[in-house]
Amino acid sequence: MAIEARRAARNEEAQRSRGAVEPPGDVYRLMRLAYPLAFLSMLVEGAMRGVPPPWALAAGGVTLAAAKALKWWAILSLGPFWTFRVLVIPGASLVRRGAYRWLRHPNYVGVVGELVGVALLTGAVWTGAASLVAFGILLMRRISTEERALAAARGTDWASKDSIGPGIGD
Repeated sequence: MAIEARRAARNEEAQRSRGAVEPPGDVYRLMRLAYPLAFLSMLVEGAMRGVPPPWALAAGGVTLAAAKALKWWAILSLGPFWTFRVLVIPGASLVRRGAYRWLRHPNYVGVVGELVGVALLTGAVWTGAASLVAFGILLMRRISTEERALAAARGTDWASKDSIGPGIGD
């Protein structure tokens, strides 16, 4: 998380210097609290439950590794456009390479995979499920905000299937 935070801050500064705008209504403030809190709560529940069964450890390890790989593929695909915040540089082209060639929001798929992987690794049945629901709601709001901002920057209808591809700031 620390490496991602440093990279995001560096990219955010560069984007803002290029005129990036942040749309209103983003849930970033909630996400920046909910994301680490989700992992912390799963670790606490896991410590109270003890070691999960071997199948859960194996499934969790594979899921977490795949999620991290997908997330970093998305981060590297976006390059300097990847940040924690939704920032849109007016007139910038949408990223359609790498992970964004195949998935609309690969970074967010990776985040959900991280939550699932850690829930399995820790045996956090209750906090894992609660974290997925809570963070899933935040992600739905985030994606809506992001797609509206991208559409506005391109002058298209945000709800149109063809109006937005995978995007800047995901």
